[in-house]
Amino acid sequence: MRPDEIKALVKDVPDFPKPGIVFKDITPLLSNAAAFSAITDFLAERAAAHGADGILAIESRGFIFGAALAERAGMPMHLVRKRGKLPRATISAEYALEYGTDHVEVHTDAIATGGRYLIVDDVIATGGTAEAVARLVAGQSATVAACLFVLELSFLNGRSRLGDLTAESLITF
Repeated sequence: MRPDEIKALVKDVPDFPKPGIVFKDITPLLSNAAAFSAITDFLAERAAAHGADGILAIESRGFIFGAALAERAGMPMHLVRKRGKLPRATISAEYALEYGTDHVEVHTDAIATGGRYLIVDDVIATGGTAEAVARLVAGQSATVAACLFVLELSFLNGRSRLGDLTAESLITF
């Protein structure tokens, strides 16, 4: 399945989660086996090109794509969650929201010193969450091999938050 065919499956949902926002619903990509397979192929191809030791998948839809990639690439996947959702000792990073801040966390043993990690999520919008995960990686003296996204909302310029990090997306709006 070609990227333009995958893009056509994404549904616009006006005024969700609040008035004025047009939400990009990716659930049709999950219910279409050919689309999901093509997405996993893209992620696996890009992962192989960047060489990594593991995957840091961002809550929650990033878990879906990260798990598929981990299985396909034979790499471990580690969960990146909001504060208080992981059961063992964690490290955390704060990131800015439209109004206020939030935190992401990962288990302390998820990021090895000197390791190379892929940051995987379904969507890059403002880039704040991925940037916070990149700071977690750097704080453990490890490297971000690349940031991989299924969908990019380019009008929100999230890529700029990632600085010199490699960021790739399959489809762009």
